[in-house]
Amino acid sequence: MGMTGKLVGKLVSPIAQSKGSVYAAGFVRQAFDRAVDGVGPFRGAVPAAEARLKQNGGDVDKAISDLIDSHVRFASIEGLATNLGGVMTMVVMVPANISGLALLQCHMVAGIAHLRGYDLEDPRVRNAVFACMLGADTVKSLVKKKKLPSTPMAIATAPGVDPELDARIAAEVAAELITRVAGKRTVAVIGRRTPVVGGGFGAVTDGFSTYQVGRYAAKELRPRRRSGA
Repeated sequence: MGMTGKLVGKLVSPIAQSKGSVYAAGFVRQAFDRAVDGVGPFRGAVPAAEARLKQNGGDVDKAISDLIDSHVRFASIEGLATNLGGVMTMVVMVPANISGLALLQCHMVAGIAHLRGYDLEDPRVRNAVFACMLGADTVKSLVKKKKLPSTPMAIATAPGVDPELDARIAAEVAAELITRVAGKRTVAVIGRRTPVVGGGFGAVTDGFSTYQVGRYAAKELRPRRRSGA
C-alpha cells in the first residue's frame, strides 16, 4: 500500500488542502447553481422535478423515487466512465469524477427539495441540500462535534440565515466528496490495477452513494406546502 498511498495523497492533497477555503465553498456552490440552472443533458432542477411529477400523475412520493432512480443510473454510468482508464489516467479522472458526482447529487437533492415544497432560492434551503449530500452518518457526526447546527430539515426551516454556515457546510461537502471519490474508491481501483474492474467498482460505489443521499434527502426534507399546490 506504500506507493498506492503516496499516489492517492498526491491526487487528493491539492483539493483537500482547500477545505474551509473560498475554493471549497465556491466549488460546491457552483455545482448547486449549475444543478438549479441546468447544464449539459440536465434541465434545471425545478423543471426536471416537475416533469417527473407530471409523469407520475402528481404523486410526489413516486416522482421522488423516480428522480432518485434516474440519478442513480446517471451516477453509475459516470462512475464507470471516469474509472475505465486505470492508474495512469487517475490524475485527470478523479477531479472529473468529484465534479460530476457533486453536480448529479446537487441536481437530485435540489429536485427533491422542490417537490417537497422548498424554495431553492432560499440560502437556508441551499445549505440543507448540501447537508443532505453529506449523508445521515456524517451529519450526525458533525452535529455531535458542533460543526453543524442541526439536521438538514432544521437548517432549511431555521428562523434566520447564518452567513458563516454557508462556507462551512460547503467545505464539509467538498471534503466528503473528495473522501468518497479520491480516497476509498481510488485506493481500491489502484490496488486492482485493472481498468475494467476499477470502472465497475466506480459504477457501484457512485450509484450506491447517490442512492443513499437521495433516500436520506427524501426522508429528511419533510413536506411543506408547495407554491401553486
